[in-house]
Amino acid sequence: MLTFKIALRYLFSKKSTNAINIIAAVSMVGMGVGAFALIVVLSTFNGFESLATSLYNAFYTDLTVTAIKGKTFTDDIQLRNKLISSPHVAALSRTLEENAYIKYIDKDYICTVKGVDDKYNDVTDVKSHIKMGKFMLSDSFNQYAVVGANVYAALNVNVERSVYPLQITVPKKGKGTAIMPEDAFTFRDVVPGGVFSIQQEFDSKYVFVSLEFASELLGLEHDVSAYEIKLKPDADLNAAKEEIQKLAGSTYAVKTRYEQRETIYRVMRLERWAVYAILAFIMLIISFNIIGSLSMLVIEKQSDISILMAMGADRSMIQRIFLLEGVLSASIGAIVGIILATILCLLQMKYEFLKLSGGDNSFVIQGYPIKLKIDDYLLTFITVVIIALVAAYFPARKASESVQDAAIK
Repeated sequence: MLTFKIALRYLFSKKSTNAINIIAAVSMVGMGVGAFALIVVLSTFNGFESLATSLYNAFYTDLTVTAIKGKTFTDDIQLRNKLISSPHVAALSRTLEENAYIKYIDKDYICTVKGVDDKYNDVTDVKSHIKMGKFMLSDSFNQYAVVGANVYAALNVNVERSVYPLQITVPKKGKGTAIMPEDAFTFRDVVPGGVFSIQQEFDSKYVFVSLEFASELLGLEHDVSAYEIKLKPDADLNAAKEEIQKLAGSTYAVKTRYEQRETIYRVMRLERWAVYAILAFIMLIISFNIIGSLSMLVIEKQSDISILMAMGADRSMIQRIFLLEGVLSASIGAIVGIILATILCLLQMKYEFLKLSGGDNSFVIQGYPIKLKIDDYLLTFITVVIIALVAAYFPARKASESVQDAAIK
């Protein structure tokens, strides 16, 4: 406690040399700016990661069962019933997808046609991202297609009152080189019925049709590409995956939502830690001011050190005093920076005054997303303390050595 009081007094006492005050203030402000930047940047990364996760969650299901070999596998009713009967499973949907060439009047596009059954809306949240029309894929009279927003824009599709169908073309399975195009390709017409918008990757790639239509189009009446599974809210993901894998067997691959887009999630985390490392390095450079101010303070306080030594202070106590001095200086600056960063983040969350691309409605959201996490506060403060300890160690050791030198004399 005495060590802390002495360090605190040294921090706020007036120094005989004004340069010490200036250098100490610069180091305090520098650590505050670094802490401010860390909280703001990490919170922004949290916001983007949360946004990306919510968008991917709307399309990818909790678990997906696919064939280890080949793009499709035979739809096994007995296996499906086993999977649906699992206590972890809330719903299961069969899907069938393939790349296709689509044409609308005089415009064409390469996309992925995804056939889904009537349970698809139970396992994903795509239907809540319909921007035009509705997510209806068939009725008593017609087969419908729900296209991604970018596909819609590229083809200039009239969803509301279209008198023209979308023509979908795929190669016939098992057909080699054919003289006539109609012998090598399958052509089917479908009515454009809706437009969805989730994320650019999906919006520019997918066209949803009914599973029945896709099966006929591809000539795969008994095959599917995947079983897409939604788990119950209280289900344990790892336990569910393990059980589903046992039920499916070794010929099937069971992947979680994270594993389906593992590369993207990994890149987001690597970017976050890369930015953290850069800002921490900048703070480390700023900490040289702490070394300078403490070194000058040690020289100035030589008489005080001699008095403390005469009163019984040992080498370790003197070292602790100056270590605390450096930590207090950096911590005060960091706390102020953290408070200001929190205020800025809260204002951004409420008012969204910092816009993405000028707020021209080209993004899913208009303002930079922010998400505050207690882990970031702890990480930032611990980083500041560690850097301050490293910076203060050398002047503190010098101060403790001066005690030993004085004792020898």
